[in-house]
Amino acid sequence: MKFTIEHLAKAFDKKQVLKDIDFTFESGKIYGLLGRNGAGKTTLFNCLNGDLKADAGKFYLEDNGVTRNVVPEDIGYVLSTPTVPEFLTGREFLKFYMDIHEGSIKDPKPLDAYFDYMSIAEEDRGKLLKDYSHGMKNKMQMLINIIARPNVLLLDEPLTSLDVVVAEEMKQLLRSLKGECITIFSTHIMDLALDLCDEIVLLSHGELEIVDKADLDSQEFKQKIIAALREEGND
Repeated sequence: MKFTIEHLAKAFDKKQVLKDIDFTFESGKIYGLLGRNGAGKTTLFNCLNGDLKADAGKFYLEDNGVTRNVVPEDIGYVLSTPTVPEFLTGREFLKFYMDIHEGSIKDPKPLDAYFDYMSIAEEDRGKLLKDYSHGMKNKMQMLINIIARPNVLLLDEPLTSLDVVVAEEMKQLLRSLKGECITIFSTHIMDLALDLCDEIVLLSHGELEIVDKADLDSQEFKQKIIAALREEGND
């Protein structure tokens, strides 16, 4: 499966954030979307998710030579700040999600099987989500997307504020899922992108550019990337 973006553009007032973006992502890979804070990574994701209307351009899926428009069910979006209904317990939230999507969930499992999969302890499953840590809320957000099995999974800096144990669990989880969807992982941390991702895509000056990951092993090439990002910050 391929996810293609053509001539996507978005501006706010006179600031052109995204400029005529053309890019094709393929399934089976984790793409690291690398850029400075404020480079437009979240704006790009919001356009792809339908939360923002792009000024121009389109995006579509292609599978076995057949192209089609993207529908909401195709896109999963994990926000950098987890958004969950804090008045529900973890178990109530998961049951509510399963109930309203009954019939559309592939291979449904018992609730506890999902909690086990995400390493959420039994004593935490009945707690209100407002009492969950940031990392646990992030796990619940990821869990919903795992159950939904979207064709395209957008991850907006989901590991930045997690402790080292939860972050490593999430990285292992993402590696295990990459064969099932197209994963685009945004970050401003180069070492994280190199550790987790199969391909590195640089968002700079409103445009996307693929980076040969093999070249990133050299310190000289890393400095080129840093210089490009620094130059953007001086615009």
